[in-house]
Amino acid sequence: MIFISNTISLNDSEVDISAIRAQGAGGQNVNKVSSAIHLRFDIHASSLSDVHKQRLLDSKDSRITKEGVFVLKAQQFRTQERNKIDAFERLQSFIIKATYVNQTRKPTKPSRNAKRKRVDQKTQRGKTKVLRGKVDF
Repeated sequence: MIFISNTISLNDSEVDISAIRAQGAGGQNVNKVSSAIHLRFDIHASSLSDVHKQRLLDSKDSRITKEGVFVLKAQQFRTQERNKIDAFERLQSFIIKATYVNQTRKPTKPSRNAKRKRVDQKTQRGKTKVLRGKVDF
């Protein structure tokens, strides 16, 4: 069971994980060891609610294919276990970010006392500026 948040969780069978060889420099070891992780998550076949699925599919992420499969490659670390943890963390952050709903802003008005203070400050500032003018003797 993969826990995304308090209300969202996924079965292990919904995520397909395979070990592949990592790209880049690494000497002879990189040719022998499959330490990178290739994670595939089918959004349509997942147990998420329809609203969450639609929000995931609507997100403009290049890692989502046309078929609705989220593809992730984790190869930042040297060990397969750490790359697997990293892949799950990245999947979790992707789902949380896509399913997060911003609260709607409630427009507020300034209070009567705040309006009065603002006007008083403006008149006081105006009086100060008037005193800077030319002086007639």
